[in-house]
Amino acid sequence: MDWSTGLLGFAAGLLISVVTAPVGVSGAVFLLPVQVSVLGVPSPAVTPTNLLYNVVAGPGALLRHHRNGGLRGPLTRLLVLGTVPGVVVGAVIRVFAVPGPSVFRLLIAVLLLPLGGWLCLRTLHRAARRTTPAREPSPRTVTRLAMAVGVAGGIYGIGGGSLLGPILVGRGMPVAKVAPAALAATFVTSVVGAGTYALLSLTTTGDIAPYWSLGLACGLGGLCGGYLGAYLQPRLPETALRLLLGVLALGIGGIYAVQILR
Repeated sequence: MDWSTGLLGFAAGLLISVVTAPVGVSGAVFLLPVQVSVLGVPSPAVTPTNLLYNVVAGPGALLRHHRNGGLRGPLTRLLVLGTVPGVVVGAVIRVFAVPGPSVFRLLIAVLLLPLGGWLCLRTLHRAARRTTPAREPSPRTVTRLAMAVGVAGGIYGIGGGSLLGPILVGRGMPVAKVAPAALAATFVTSVVGAGTYALLSLTTTGDIAPYWSLGLACGLGGLCGGYLGAYLQPRLPETALRLLLGVLALGIGGIYAVQILR
């Protein structure tokens, strides 16, 4: 990796994480197409490289949330308990089953496009009229959802917050409660997922190990941007955070929809 590629990766991680960290999204899902199309990371190495980004970038936002007391409570534990075993299963599936990305992209687009649109419209409606918030999902439902998201993260190297955030907030949970827990789950599962890929690379041929230098460069940018984004979150109103999360869901779904049509 030359210095220009490293600088570009740092800048991409910084800019993406500043925008996504306030709503509990690590930004890895937006970084993935940058790594593939701009930085030239091959598949499947892009998945563990993205997980490495989450590992390096995560402590920035988590440190800020810890100082604010945002990591306390059962939601963080429920998400971690679900996503950790899921990411190991996903990594094994990615290496040995090699599922095609088209079906996954279609599922994400079908899920996030209407979910993001609904979240934006519902937020605007709530801002205009005070309505009773939806009932929060049960702990069992949260854990099952986290496990499914962990499998997807292990296969495709996306941050779990990009899926967990819109769903949980759409079910009535406040962004300030969901964001720290989603980022914590993303960090822990990324550590486990990157380690799983590193072990599998010792026994399997191909580009399975992460691109360490590029992942570190992107992650250092995300470390700085994530801290700044978490610093800004308490200063943003709940309506603005919900709209931002809805727009990000629309953006993620749109990215995958465009990739399907190519």
